[in-house]
Amino acid sequence: AGMMDCKKALGETDGDVEAAVDWLRKKGLSAAAKKSGRVAADGLIGVAVDGTKGAILEVNAETDFVGRNENFQGFVGAATGLALGVDGDLEALKTVDMPGEGRTVADQVTHLIATIGENMQLRRSEGLSVSKGVVASYVHSAVKPGMGKIGVLVALEADGDAAKLTELG
Repeated sequence: AGMMDCKKALGETDGDVEAAVDWLRKKGLSAAAKKSGRVAADGLIGVAVDGTKGAILEVNAETDFVGRNENFQGFVGAATGLALGVDGDLEALKTVDMPGEGRTVADQVTHLIATIGENMQLRRSEGLSVSKGVVASYVHSAVKPGMGKIGVLVALEADGDAAKLTELG
């Protein structure tokens, strides 16, 4: 939260730090609710691949500026890794705990809305897996490895050389 918001929270709670934290949390949730009606059509995709399985996640925001924000990029990267663990199931992903945050993925989105100041949403997620072969990925306009504007996952099920299959993918 900003310094002036913290000052106002302390003023509203007569200097009680714990109550001020609760006041700021409630203010952040109401700010996120106000922003939920705004169109979020920009953002980033993230891809995560681990041998024979992969996941792709689209996280939208209102502007492309958010896509350059390190907090947003960190969230997309972490959430994509978690999406891999739930086979790309978006509803399951929303309930997974964010490591080190003490909140779920869905709650972390709400926290980011309050912190960054734009509407954001987990738009879609998919997972691919093969019993033998590889899952390969491609990211176009990458801002970081495994993260960009457009992404593709390809599953190749075969007995062939994994390195050659990955190159083909």
